[in-house]
Amino acid sequence: MKISVPKESVDSETRVAVTPYSVSELIKLGYEVCVQANAGDKSFISDDLYKKSGAKIIKSSAELLKDANIVLKVAPPSLNEISLLAEKSVCISFFQPTIELDKVSAMQKSNITGMSMHLVPRTTLAQKMDALSSQANIAGYKAVLMGSTHMSVYMPLLMTAAGTIRPAKVLILGAGVAGLQAIATAKRLGSQVEAFDVRPEVKEQVESLGAKFVEVASESDDGVGEGGYAKETSKDYKQKQQQLIKEHISRADMVITTALIPGRKAPILIGKDVVELMKPGSVIMDLAAENGGNCEITKQDELFTHGGVIIDGTSNIAATMPVHASELYAKNVLALVQHMTKEKSFNFDLSDEIISGSTFTHHGNITHEPTNNIMKES
Repeated sequence: MKISVPKESVDSETRVAVTPYSVSELIKLGYEVCVQANAGDKSFISDDLYKKSGAKIIKSSAELLKDANIVLKVAPPSLNEISLLAEKSVCISFFQPTIELDKVSAMQKSNITGMSMHLVPRTTLAQKMDALSSQANIAGYKAVLMGSTHMSVYMPLLMTAAGTIRPAKVLILGAGVAGLQAIATAKRLGSQVEAFDVRPEVKEQVESLGAKFVEVASESDDGVGEGGYAKETSKDYKQKQQQLIKEHISRADMVITTALIPGRKAPILIGKDVVELMKPGSVIMDLAAENGGNCEITKQDELFTHGGVIIDGTSNIAATMPVHASELYAKNVLALVQHMTKEKSFNFDLSDEIISGSTFTHHGNITHEPTNNIMKES
């Protein structure tokens, strides 16, 4: 079977779906691997390195995709790329099917099996395939570094001949993978760190990293969703949450927001009125900008100032570190393909919860129930 890896068509996407290491591993599994010319350039992987690992280099995307059995990508395929995919082929990428309905429809009509790294179940068996976590880890780390360059103050406590400089106050909203990495990085840089999350069970993790956990008193399981994700909270909880967050935000030098529910518009955690309570020179790093942002006035992929507060809406922070981001993503994708390979043969078994959970179109059907329901309503 032929695995094809096209050059990413989104200009801002610097990552690539395979590395020389993963190419050699895929070939060991019995696959022929073809990579489009210059696909790895932005990740500093040359065509020669791919050739040495056993890949064939193809110049044209049309030629690359026309007879591919499996297509590996980072960003979702464009409508043009979908039109080039072979019938019954499998396309694996980051894909939010409940949002990108036009592409879901195109893949359904073309009888293409769509698999999303967004949908990989968060189970112990699927840990090696969890690309959301591997990329969020990078985003949490880099967000602190980016925010620190925007800030008008030092991060650590400094005692100088001219006097003592207090440490910066950093507030992290959301203590998932990105949030925990942001906490650890901000602490290493010497700042005072506070963190908030709707899931009370993450308190121990937050405190183990040296941060203070900001807690909303609640007797219910508000915010605790399935598979390690957060979920929508009640109206009463949201009111208490907003008041508590407002108090802590107003004192922060940097706020990093990471609350992102897969396939949904990001919840608003910071209203425009709250931004206007912040100190001039403070910073908001909105890691949920891809799905609208946790800050009401975030502009995707824009850096701007509102009332002296700097708001950074960079939506693909992982892509600013393409070498390690590609290395990790390629291993996640490799693990998924390995899981679907039995005795050097591709085995697409929908009775397997990882395979079925990751699939949104197959044999002309929309297999992802939330997406199917939205399509029926629209």
